[in-house]
Amino acid sequence: MLEMKVLKMEDTVKVLKMEDVIAAIEEVYRAQSAGASAIYPLITEEFVPGSAEMDIKSGWLKDAGIYGLKSVSWFEENGKAGLPALLGTILIFDAKTGAPVGLLDGSHITGIRTGAAGAIGAKLLARKDAKNLLIVGAGHVATFQAAATLLSFPGIEKVMVYDGLDYDNADRFVKNLRGTLAKDFGIEDVKAEFTAVKDIAEATGTSDIIITVTPSREPIIKKEWVKPGTHFSCIGSDMAGKEEIDPEIFADAKVFTDDIEQCINVGEIEIPIKKGIMNRENISGIIGDIITGKASGREDDEQITVFDATGTALLDLATGMLAIREAKKQGLGQTIEL
Repeated sequence: MLEMKVLKMEDTVKVLKMEDVIAAIEEVYRAQSAGASAIYPLITEEFVPGSAEMDIKSGWLKDAGIYGLKSVSWFEENGKAGLPALLGTILIFDAKTGAPVGLLDGSHITGIRTGAAGAIGAKLLARKDAKNLLIVGAGHVATFQAAATLLSFPGIEKVMVYDGLDYDNADRFVKNLRGTLAKDFGIEDVKAEFTAVKDIAEATGTSDIIITVTPSREPIIKKEWVKPGTHFSCIGSDMAGKEEIDPEIFADAKVFTDDIEQCINVGEIEIPIKKGIMNRENISGIIGDIITGKASGREDDEQITVFDATGTALLDLATGMLAIREAKKQGLGQTIEL
């Protein structure tokens, strides 16, 4: 008899803790560097150009004994039918038998694993004495970035949030952030000051860590604003043509990716490579190479570092299995027979 665990978004919210997800994602990056994983080609289809599309990311985590996929769809007209425009579903299989293990809503999992990824990039590449964090973008994913980075850098003194389209949105975001961190992540007594910023140039010049989480197709941050020693975790560029930071920043930066091929095709490094500002040989490796010792991270306090994170199915699979294990312990979710 085949059984499969089914978890709704509400279940994943209850069982996943950011600290545990960070540890799980670090293990994914280690496995990638050790050759114990596989990422399969991205499948994308636009059913209606500009308003209805789907992406399928898939992969295999050998040591974890699982493979699977995440399907993400965006249908602009869904609101008229009372449905979310963005839908994500994760399907996990046993790598020894091919039997389905779990079917999970991907919404919360995508947010929390993405937050963990951005923070891990900073933890491995930013200066250890980093005090000022700038989050560019004030959407849903920005909350996860703030939570994960504050857990990884408890010495952060200032968190700045910039929304280039709507300052009021950034202001609302920071006013709610302290309560959200306590309620949703159990992060209390945060010493950092939270502030919305209007002047992105000034904010960039005072930042030690910058995490970008926007859908921008034009650079938001210019090279001349960036101070020596800054680290960037670029999260928003996950589709060809997207671009969040000045490509000239890459001319003398130390660059790591989550997956080299995917980042060259759809990541933040896509445009700098196409413009000849950098090439494949300038990529120092995948981020897990620092964990396994195959590559060194930051070399000095003046170096600019970049982690280009497009997101892979491996992160969803590892986080999904973590959710399934915790759900079983807590008696949550449904178990269905196939």
